[in-house]
Amino acid sequence: MEQTKYQPTFEKELYEFWEREGFFKPSDNKERENFSIVIPPPNVTGALHIGHALNGTLQDIVVRYKRMKGYNVLWVPGTDHAGIATQNMVEKDLASKGIKKEDLGREKFVEKVWEWKEKYGNRIVEQIKRLGLSCDWSRLRFTMDEKLSKAVRKVFVTLYKEGLIYKDKYIINWCPRCHTALSDLEVEYQEENGKLYYIEYPFEDGNGGVVVATTRPETMFGDTAVAVNPNDERYKNAIGKNVILPIKNKKIPVIADEYVDMEFGTGVVKITPAHDPNDFEVGRRHNLDIVVAIDDNGKMTQEAMHYAGLDRFECRNKLIAELESKGFIKNVAQHKHAVGHCYRCHTTIEPYVSDQWFVKTKPLAEPAIEAVESKRTRFIPKNWEKTYFEWMRNIRDWCISRQLWWGHRLPVYRCEDCGKYTVSEDEPEACEHCGRRNIIQEEDVLDTWFSSALWPMSTLGWPENTDDLKRFYPTSLLVTGFDIIFFWVARMMMMGIHFMKDVPFRDVYIHALVRDQYGQKMSKTRGNVIDPIEVIDKYGADSLRFTLAILAAQGRDIKLSEDKIEGYKRFMNKIWNAYRFIKLNTEGMKFEEKPKRLSPASIWIKSRLAKTIKKVEDSLNEYKFNEAASSIYQFLWHEFCDYYIEMSKVHMDDEFSYSIKYTLLDVFEKTMRLLHPFTPFITEFLWQQLPNKTGDSIMISSYPEYKESEIAEDLESSMDIVLDTIRSIRNLRSENSIPPSKKIKVYIKANSDAVQSILINFKNYIYALAGVENLILTDKVEESCIVQSTINGDIFLPVEGNIDVEKEIARLDKLIKKLEKSLVFLNNKISNQAFLEKAPKELVEQKKLELEETRLLYEKTKTRIEQLKGLKK
Repeated sequence: MEQTKYQPTFEKELYEFWEREGFFKPSDNKERENFSIVIPPPNVTGALHIGHALNGTLQDIVVRYKRMKGYNVLWVPGTDHAGIATQNMVEKDLASKGIKKEDLGREKFVEKVWEWKEKYGNRIVEQIKRLGLSCDWSRLRFTMDEKLSKAVRKVFVTLYKEGLIYKDKYIINWCPRCHTALSDLEVEYQEENGKLYYIEYPFEDGNGGVVVATTRPETMFGDTAVAVNPNDERYKNAIGKNVILPIKNKKIPVIADEYVDMEFGTGVVKITPAHDPNDFEVGRRHNLDIVVAIDDNGKMTQEAMHYAGLDRFECRNKLIAELESKGFIKNVAQHKHAVGHCYRCHTTIEPYVSDQWFVKTKPLAEPAIEAVESKRTRFIPKNWEKTYFEWMRNIRDWCISRQLWWGHRLPVYRCEDCGKYTVSEDEPEACEHCGRRNIIQEEDVLDTWFSSALWPMSTLGWPENTDDLKRFYPTSLLVTGFDIIFFWVARMMMMGIHFMKDVPFRDVYIHALVRDQYGQKMSKTRGNVIDPIEVIDKYGADSLRFTLAILAAQGRDIKLSEDKIEGYKRFMNKIWNAYRFIKLNTEGMKFEEKPKRLSPASIWIKSRLAKTIKKVEDSLNEYKFNEAASSIYQFLWHEFCDYYIEMSKVHMDDEFSYSIKYTLLDVFEKTMRLLHPFTPFITEFLWQQLPNKTGDSIMISSYPEYKESEIAEDLESSMDIVLDTIRSIRNLRSENSIPPSKKIKVYIKANSDAVQSILINFKNYIYALAGVENLILTDKVEESCIVQSTINGDIFLPVEGNIDVEKEIARLDKLIKKLEKSLVFLNNKISNQAFLEKAPKELVEQKKLELEETRLLYEKTKTRIEQLKGLKK
């Protein structure tokens, strides 16, 4: 039984058909131009979220478009092992059974993680397929596949031998919960209301002292100096003196360093090299001792004396009480400041000094900067280049070691006899320095982003010189979010240029965030998360994809709501109904010959289609997804469905009968191909039913070709006048509550002979589309009429037989009262200071817009009432 309305029950079957037929794979035709792209690998244990849906949709639009344009397309999918996230998941699962990872030992624990990966790792892949993404699944990659692991080891060893990887004692971001180092980019900062404690450090000689301001008094047990700015006149005489560290009663020097901000606090800061990255650098410049007061569990060390073993925050509270009782606290002020948290478990991070492995990034960053400056790689939108440059030009060495068990273990082997390291791609049998066999592999694993940095080349087979690598590197495009420009894009640039001697991608399209309808970030806490799988179940993948595409304006966050998705499901239904109309009117006919003559409506719609094809292609080539989607929407919904289909009814039984039916099929088939990259399922399903399709699948058919010869400017100008007239008559009908079924008489006073001639020539379309049974072109109207002025003339709608003036005035009076209540409510809302301060900015703007729209409708309704009252006189 045929579906009477759009129900996307065919999506799974179509996807299986595409995959089974191998349509996602690149062809072996070496003469075609190549287009390649690698998917930003989602976490192997993750679930599809709305950000993935946007990212994947935009990639798939480009991939399907390029495939239809005749390119040899490769889209490599894959997943990331997500070191910290995956280990945390497995640890939590084991904890629920009363097992710690230490109970299992490293080898058994890693086996458990692989089991977890095999059990849950395919979930994200299946969800990606639900979205319709046309990846080549035969090339599915995982960052810990053996071939990719081989690439990781080769890069590490090569960089080490080049002197670009080293081990050093350094201050890093440490998560006491995950027990691992975090890169600066893995730390999430949140504004918190804290306190600024003003603590006096007395001079050694007993004459006064200096007052330092700190938010972390518990770190004072690691203080090895206090510092002032050398240009600060207040403290010129203090430089070089010693002060006494309270509670610990230890002598520490007053030093001068330009790092000190004279405007912050008192202009005196405590220097704790082991627990603050800036203090660490000051300590290096002044050769200060490094004293660790907080351990890797976030607990106080023996340096904290009687506070040893306490949690750092518990210590803070007790220490403040002791400092107050002894008179060291001079002031306490409220202080809002940014506090760093682990991006995975949200524990407050602790700056911590430890032995870590680093990559020297300056030598790698310089050629990566030059590649963007010379346009070998370009950012879209261009403004993201500035963000990239700022970070790359101020880049710090990259801490690549992580204290985890899940991940790529460092290919570093320490000799227990001579203490030196052997760095090797394969496990060595003996120390390369002393030849003894007493060697132990480093416990640490590599930062997840280390393997991800190799993604464009490792997924294509590097370090082997594979056919894929030769054909598809550098890749053509990367689509990603702005939040991982530093995490991922910059690192791929550095590694790609260093090892492949070419950039990893030509274009980098940076998409915005998907927010809720009020512009707020989506989060489970707020309860405003939109689950793409639930949306697909309810509205279909095409509805979600088209909504995301049409909202994806460059540089602007997407405000998404279920209402919008539901609205674009109506667009799918509109397409469905258009197909049903065409099928009903063309079934059983053979369309072997092109028509010799076309109706004016057919010439017009072919001209409009040609312009739409050009606009869509231009937009896609510039990654203006919203403009491309809007152009198709405007053409299909309004020009094809609202106008051409209605105009086609005029010619179903006249001399243009064959040509109108031929054109209906021709234009619809081309439009399905035009729309296919955006909504692959409905277009494939309907295209397969068309008698004029050629080929096995729409996705491997050719993209519609722009033909300048089909542009008919003169006819379009005439049709603009006709359609403007139809819209004006429709507005008159709507404003005066005239039902669509009622045929009306209309007078038109054209503003020129040319307009009058056009209206006469196309009168049949006005009759059909505006519900007119008698169109009179005249300079003089004797009847009592409602008048609407347009740029082409005045349109007169007779009152008699069409409008019950008394009834219409009564209806509009009720509407006025309703609008007055709305105006009072909205004015009060906008005037409410509490609402303005607490409500999201976007909601406030929405209410202001509602107020303006209500005000305009109120004024328009009042004018209509006055006009109707004038007719009674």
